[in-house]
Amino acid sequence: MDKLIMGRYIPGDSVIHRMDPRSKLLVMIAFVFILFLANDWLGYSVLLVYTFTAIFLTKIKIGYFLRGLRPMLGLILFTLIFQVLFTPGTHEIFHLWIIDITRESIINGIYIFFRFVLIIFMSTILTLTTPPLTLADGIEMGLAPLKKVKVPVHELGLMLSISLRFIPTLMDDTTMIMNAQRARGMDFGEGNLVQKIKSVIPILIPLFVSSFRRADDLAVAMEARGYQGGDGRSKYRALKWQIGDTLSVLVLFIVMVILLAWRQFWYWY
Repeated sequence: MDKLIMGRYIPGDSVIHRMDPRSKLLVMIAFVFILFLANDWLGYSVLLVYTFTAIFLTKIKIGYFLRGLRPMLGLILFTLIFQVLFTPGTHEIFHLWIIDITRESIINGIYIFFRFVLIIFMSTILTLTTPPLTLADGIEMGLAPLKKVKVPVHELGLMLSISLRFIPTLMDDTTMIMNAQRARGMDFGEGNLVQKIKSVIPILIPLFVSSFRRADDLAVAMEARGYQGGDGRSKYRALKWQIGDTLSVLVLFIVMVILLAWRQFWYWY
């Protein structure tokens, strides 16, 4: 649990750290869209170079990203295997009952694997280089036009910042509860699937209790300090769009144009 990197912020002074959170969010959303434009090795190679260049610019060791990827490997591998076994194709390699492995299914499984990894890496870059409160401010300012249709933009940003802030805390609580249960003789790895599922209950109940207690303490503390929401409140952190933010969006736009041009080229030829 201590290897989960979602919601953790690593202070630094890199180019990515100094970017405006609005530009990071815009790049992240656009990157997910562009990722589905890639349909061959060249497209995924370009996106891999882009992603690892961004990781290099954060000045955060790549090993940190790889260790943080481990909790998601089970889901990624399950999706990859499902795609390989059940995606139809014309160049058959192996066939057994309903299982039909083709060259197209293997290639599609590899593409799915790259999509998962690239999305996780890019979202990790966003959270590792952006303080949660600054990220919430960026989302709030980005959604500001929705205030005209009575959308509670400030409350949404506050909920996100609190959620991101308490993800590492919940992981630490889970680790502490598991260690306490192990000290009492609990073995989370023994037995069949049903027994393993039942062994999770002694973790979930105290985790829910501590979470609700912490949420109640936070609500009381906010009320005691007279928290009133977003109307009439000044901002301690002033967001400033700089030339680096414009360049980052421009580079991603160039990548999108390259992928669209390459996709169109293969469509016609």
